[in-house]
Amino acid sequence: MVACLSCFPESLPNFTSEDAISLIHTCQDFKHLKQIHGKLIYTGLSQDQGVVTNLLRVCSSYGKMEYARHVFDRMSSRPTTFMWNVMIRGFAVNGRGSDAVGFYNRMVREGVEFDKFTFPFVVKACEGLEKGKEVHMMAVKCGFDRDFYFQNCLMDFYFKYCEVGYGRKVFDKMRVRNVVSWTTVIAGYVVCKELDVARVLFEEMPVRNVVSWTVIIDGCARNGRPQEAFDLFWRMQLENVKPNEFTLVSLLIACTELGSLKLGTWVHDFALKCGFKLGTYLGTALIDMYSKCGSLEDAKKVFNEMERKSLATWNSMITSLGVHGCGEEALSLFTDMEMANVQPDAITFVGVLSACIHLNDVETGGKLFDYMKERYGIKPIQEHYSCMLELHNRESMMEETYMI
Repeated sequence: MVACLSCFPESLPNFTSEDAISLIHTCQDFKHLKQIHGKLIYTGLSQDQGVVTNLLRVCSSYGKMEYARHVFDRMSSRPTTFMWNVMIRGFAVNGRGSDAVGFYNRMVREGVEFDKFTFPFVVKACEGLEKGKEVHMMAVKCGFDRDFYFQNCLMDFYFKYCEVGYGRKVFDKMRVRNVVSWTTVIAGYVVCKELDVARVLFEEMPVRNVVSWTVIIDGCARNGRPQEAFDLFWRMQLENVKPNEFTLVSLLIACTELGSLKLGTWVHDFALKCGFKLGTYLGTALIDMYSKCGSLEDAKKVFNEMERKSLATWNSMITSLGVHGCGEEALSLFTDMEMANVQPDAITFVGVLSACIHLNDVETGGKLFDYMKERYGIKPIQEHYSCMLELHNRESMMEETYMI
């Protein structure tokens, strides 16, 4: 049974920090959490470090980091390192990397002692190479650069900026490596377009899991080596490693590269036999594959069967209809999308403007171009201008033909 505030009357004399923490963890929503915070202030527990730490963690889970900052900044006692870490992690996981790094900078200025959990959170939040290197050097200075988890995060950071030398150096210096370490370095080389090195490392892996296999299969599929992707998949099957949804999406990308509707249909059948549902990720990949391999009807069938559709799903189907010359259907689907309260993005309007090109409908194209800016505040990109130029060129050609 979920506890409520009435379970702890304000007059209760033995309301302890343990009671408060228990109450926080039974929180139903953010409004309830604020009521609990009020209770903590009334009972004098709003300055208890253990209680506040739990309060901050639940604030983070709701994405309410400004409220968490408000609670943190009103601590009368010096916050613990763990509390600082909770704040840094909270900002990082809620997509606010600059705020996470800002809290780390405050730790440095205020002379707060770091621990081994501080640096992984900070390096994940770094949005620039130089800041990441600075954090790395601080970790070395504090003696935490050999922490296993930090090294994995550090590799991921360096490879994100294609600093292959730095990333590989971290890997080579690791005293212990697990499957995550190997997969991180392989994925890094894939991202940096060094697929041959990634393949060598993959073959050297002592133990592989589905993530490792998927990373290398996806790398081959996206880098012009689709047959190699399937060869790896057959090996994966021989080693009795069960694929996941992302593995199948990578295979569908390989099918598109090969232009093989037959293989794509086989992957679809394989997914159904293995019990995979048409989630947004797999379903969207199937729509894209079927469309590009020449079967618009199969793409439409998948779209209609999907219970949940992401923005990418709608975009893929609208674009597919436009490419296949079904401009009216594409525009109609765009209307359905708005009725479903799915907000379009720039890619959506590339699709609908392309549909107008196939329809030679300059008037509708112009209205949609203005609608995109005025209704959704989307700033036109090069593709939008290219569509409008093509529309007007076609209109001019039609007028010249008519005059002749």
